[in-house]
Amino acid sequence: MTKVVQKITLSPSRDIPFNRLVLSQSNVRRVKAGVSIEQLAESIAQRTLLQSLNVRAVVDTEGNETGMFEVPAGGRRYRALELLVKQKRMTKTQAVPCIVRDSGSALDDSLAENDERVGLHPLDQFRAFEALRQGGMSEEEIGARHFVSPAVVKQRLRLASVAPSLHNVYAQDGMTLEQLMAFSVTADQARQEQVWEKVSRSGYDEPYQIRRMLTEEAVRASDRRARFVGLEAYARAGGGVMRDLFEHDDGGWLQDVVLLDGLVTAKLKAEAEIIATEGWKWISVAIDFAYGHSHGLRKLVGRPADLTAEERSAIEALKAEQAKLEAEYQDADEIPEEFDDRLGEIEIALLAFEDRSVAYETSDVARAGVFVSIDSEGRLLIDRGYVRPEDEPAAVDSGATQGADTPSTDRRRVVGPAQPTSITVAGTPPETADDDEEGGARPLPDRLMAELTAHRTLALRDALAERPSIAFQAVLHNFVLATFYRFAAPSSCLEISLHTPTFPAQPPGLKESASARAIEARHEAWKARLPNNERDLWDALTDLDNATQTRLFAHCASSAVNALHDVASRFSQGRVSTYSVQSRLGQADVVARAVDLDMVSAGWKPSVDNYLGRVTKHRILQAVREAKGEASVQLIEHLKKTDMAKEAERLLAGSGWLPEPLRLADVEAADAEQGGEAEGLPKFLADEETAEATDGEDEVEEIIAAE
Repeated sequence: MTKVVQKITLSPSRDIPFNRLVLSQSNVRRVKAGVSIEQLAESIAQRTLLQSLNVRAVVDTEGNETGMFEVPAGGRRYRALELLVKQKRMTKTQAVPCIVRDSGSALDDSLAENDERVGLHPLDQFRAFEALRQGGMSEEEIGARHFVSPAVVKQRLRLASVAPSLHNVYAQDGMTLEQLMAFSVTADQARQEQVWEKVSRSGYDEPYQIRRMLTEEAVRASDRRARFVGLEAYARAGGGVMRDLFEHDDGGWLQDVVLLDGLVTAKLKAEAEIIATEGWKWISVAIDFAYGHSHGLRKLVGRPADLTAEERSAIEALKAEQAKLEAEYQDADEIPEEFDDRLGEIEIALLAFEDRSVAYETSDVARAGVFVSIDSEGRLLIDRGYVRPEDEPAAVDSGATQGADTPSTDRRRVVGPAQPTSITVAGTPPETADDDEEGGARPLPDRLMAELTAHRTLALRDALAERPSIAFQAVLHNFVLATFYRFAAPSSCLEISLHTPTFPAQPPGLKESASARAIEARHEAWKARLPNNERDLWDALTDLDNATQTRLFAHCASSAVNALHDVASRFSQGRVSTYSVQSRLGQADVVARAVDLDMVSAGWKPSVDNYLGRVTKHRILQAVREAKGEASVQLIEHLKKTDMAKEAERLLAGSGWLPEPLRLADVEAADAEQGGEAEGLPKFLADEETAEATDGEDEVEEIIAAE
């Protein structure tokens, strides 16, 4: 059976004189919202009525039409027409297009008309404004016809200029209006799309984050460089400026940083050329100088230029005005803005007199220089009067000039801190006598020193990792040195950049030592506990309790320990380098004492491979004497070196003896007169005659070992 579709009949339309219309009490709109009645009346005056009124005939008690019509839907339009009549801009008999309803509920019609009305999507408004501008309307005309300010029109037009692909995302609710506003800060649509691609995937898509990414390669107008050059000069040179029309942007962002820096440098050079006429030996020009750039240079002490009579009068007048203003408003709760501004101007003017030019001796100017840059406020900064070390006048012999009538023309002399006397011969350290010839001990071979201190460095790392509080203190010591003692040579054994020093000399068994195994096990345990992705590390560390964080800190800090004897440092020609190494090793001793470092407990014991076979017979005997006493020395002193080293290893086993580089600096050597009877030698070493026959070989081996 075919379904019958009921046909719809639309309500008829009629032109009804305005004076036959009345506002219905069935109109649901009671609260004012949106465009005002005045604005709507102006729109009707410009465009006529764009939407008909919905009306119903007014009937009497018997149901007969009275010729009047009520308006249940379209009340705001009715009020606007009523205002136009009162303003005599429309006659009261003007025919008004109306839709006449004769069925249903007037209240229902009013509610439906308001409910079913869909506001214009913001994107449609942006595009419509853009179309009107392309059609020839100015921003002011568009604003006037649509009752918004020109600033709002500019904002809408700026939003219309965002990349079409981002418009599509916004239209599909893929981004908020605030995000779209953020993208409008730049007109570079390719850059807009590039940033959206990043932020949409990363989740860092807050409007402020979008603005920051879009402007990260630009310079704020409040930057000192921009203030120094001036926005007008920058614009005249062809530089572009990005502006944010939706948030305070402090003047915007200058896009061409290279151009800006070039303008700053050119202006600074021009200022330097003027300063050069004062006769300085050198002038250094830079946008900014690094902190401490004048360290090592002597600052001249000049004399402020004398004030002229006019300047003194101006200062007195400014001070009098300042006192008067302060007295006038000393009891006031609030100072008027204009007076407050004037007080600020007076303070600046007085400071300018205090910062007046300084006069220097002509001879000083001829050897000194000037730094020219800009300060944090974008003002020219001229720092005069610095003498480089190579430009210092030659020191005058005090003995030759003492008592002279004529003063020295070079009155200044740089005097360094008192230093202990260093005895040198032709710039090289004096040679040491052969230990066997003079009965003394040669310095240990450098490679052996490097190997021994490699063991100590590894053991110290392990010990420091087990003492977190000391690790914290050691790192703090390093920071304080770097912050408060800038002229001191580095003196910490912690290379706090967390660079892990390598061991240029790899002693036997280093990798298999107890310290190495403990460090490796600890490192792997922490590695398994930490996240694989570095992005997750911060949160992972935050979740650790204080004790766990401290242990991890100690482990990381310990990897920076450098207590190594630097082979090259012995032959260094620079005092700073030698001093630095000595200070570092001295600090290693401090840390070692703090953690109670014990190389015996760390597993080191003397053997032929790691020490005894690498030193002279004198040192072998010295080791046995310190550990076992003179009686034990007499047992082996007649042996050739190879056998002596082997027997010394046996004698020293379990004694806890350590060579000097492995001892704590403040621990006294073991008593040379240790008690106990001398142990006997193995039978194959008891033949003194055989041993004495090898003395010549021993001397050669000692020389080779020492080298």
